[in-house]
Amino acid sequence: MAALTDFAFMYRWFKNCNLVKNLSEKYVFITGCDSGFGNLLAKQLVDRGMKVLAACLTEEGAQKLLQDTSYQLQTFLLDVTKSENVKEAAQWVRDQVGEQGLWALVNNAGVGLPSGPNEWLTIKDFVKVININLVGLIDVTLNMLPMIKKARGRVVNMSSSGGRVAVFGGGYCVSKFGVEAFSDSIRRELHFFGVKVSIIEPGNYKTSILGQEALESRMKKLWDRLPQETRDSYGEEYFQTYTKKLVNLMRSAEPRISDVTNSMEHAIVSRSPRIRYNPGLDVKFLYLTLAKLPTPVTDFILSRYLPRPADSV
Repeated sequence: MAALTDFAFMYRWFKNCNLVKNLSEKYVFITGCDSGFGNLLAKQLVDRGMKVLAACLTEEGAQKLLQDTSYQLQTFLLDVTKSENVKEAAQWVRDQVGEQGLWALVNNAGVGLPSGPNEWLTIKDFVKVININLVGLIDVTLNMLPMIKKARGRVVNMSSSGGRVAVFGGGYCVSKFGVEAFSDSIRRELHFFGVKVSIIEPGNYKTSILGQEALESRMKKLWDRLPQETRDSYGEEYFQTYTKKLVNLMRSAEPRISDVTNSMEHAIVSRSPRIRYNPGLDVKFLYLTLAKLPTPVTDFILSRYLPRPADSV
């Protein structure tokens, strides 16, 4: 057993150290670089000497990133929900990479809100999140694929532990389940072209994905706009407890986001990238376990976490 463990360790170490050659000549396109994972990953890849094409949503984010990096990084303003803007981005990337193609596409742009009990949300709330996290990701990928195939490169898609088990309502987990399905299907198709697809499934990390407004005030707005009948069925105590639990979950988020960007970097620079990366102890010991248990067992465990509505049976 010890010999098998040592062999497994050495094999994993070899795969982690077996890097792609000529990284300084390769281009990487990353979405969502204003802050968080995308911003830090762009800086890490520049430090490796790679040519980074960073897509930012705002001019302010783009300028700040340019100031913090070097001439090896270029920025482009991109809203992934606008197809014309995505097409413009693809043409811009094509002009940069030329005949060598695009080595890596990192679909990182995403939002987490609005989230909450599904009945408290509108279809517009769902569409807002799904359009960015899933539809935009698909649109960007489809437009970049010819360049990725030319380089026999890779696609790195940002999913989540919420793409394995839906622990709260809203469009976030729905979109991440979709990212998982899209990534699986396109990975199998692109295998024949020498293209690799990796999925990043981080746990609870502290980023700006929840925006700047206090979570309590966001939940209060959701609650206040509900019909009185719906508020009565849940009760004020449910609202207070649910909000408190959500706030505590966010406060417990891991601030060391380099765990995630290191996984993303490995998917880009390794000759043997993994299909799935699971940064975060909460993913490894909680969410993946919940995803693999029989569904009734997972339902029972998660139901212990949720408060009971006023009209519960």
